[in-house]
Amino acid sequence: MSAETPHEVTVRVWRGEDRATGRFEEHTVGADPGMVVLDVMFKVQAEQVPDLAVRWNCKAGKCGSCSAEINGDPKLMCMTRVSSLPANEPITVAPMAAFPLVRDLVTDVSFNYEKAKAIPNVRLSPRGPDGTRRMYQEEVERVQEFHKCIECFLCQNVCHVIRDHEENKQAFSGPRFFVRLAALEMHPLDTHDRLEMIRAKHGLGFCNITKCCTEVCPESIHITDNAIIQLKERVVTEYYDPLVWVKRRVFGEKESTR
Repeated sequence: MSAETPHEVTVRVWRGEDRATGRFEEHTVGADPGMVVLDVMFKVQAEQVPDLAVRWNCKAGKCGSCSAEINGDPKLMCMTRVSSLPANEPITVAPMAAFPLVRDLVTDVSFNYEKAKAIPNVRLSPRGPDGTRRMYQEEVERVQEFHKCIECFLCQNVCHVIRDHEENKQAFSGPRFFVRLAALEMHPLDTHDRLEMIRAKHGLGFCNITKCCTEVCPESIHITDNAIIQLKERVVTEYYDPLVWVKRRVFGEKESTR
């Protein structure tokens, strides 16, 4: 039977408030053409499990609220069509594994909000004599990609530094915030110097650029190539390049990395 004709779909959905005692429950509901996994969750709620906890908001792939692991792959439930999944097989829906479980498919992502507080906002350079600030179009375009982030935290969820090592969370901010830091560092009018903070407090050195974060980004942000590697190069230039060190010793100048 085609996945684009009305049919029944079986979903194995995680239930419980604790990972050690929770379990998968299997439910079968009717699926209509064009349905996404979030629609299936709505039907399960409406017809069989009214207390199923599911976080969602826009249902348009722009709020990042409905992140989950679908058949083991971190995805947005509202952007994953039932027809894109193997037919005649149960759909397994589980909460993100990197964050504490609240209940069912809802996780506590407050770790990310605390990390966000530690990043200084943009501090603009003074206006020119004519009262304006100017940027080249290419400078604007370079950081535009980073502003597409919807904070679904799927990149944080798959990052093994966070997911597999709870002890690293205090010293490592993760790919979402390297994107934020890259946007600020590459802002042509920002005057903050964040490189020491990036190196020492946000744990950039922990990242071994496996690109797992880039692979799951629903906005197709090139997290590894355009943000993380660029930040690593700036940190290396600033703190480990012998030519920069010599120049600073001789001329007393700080090498600009913008």
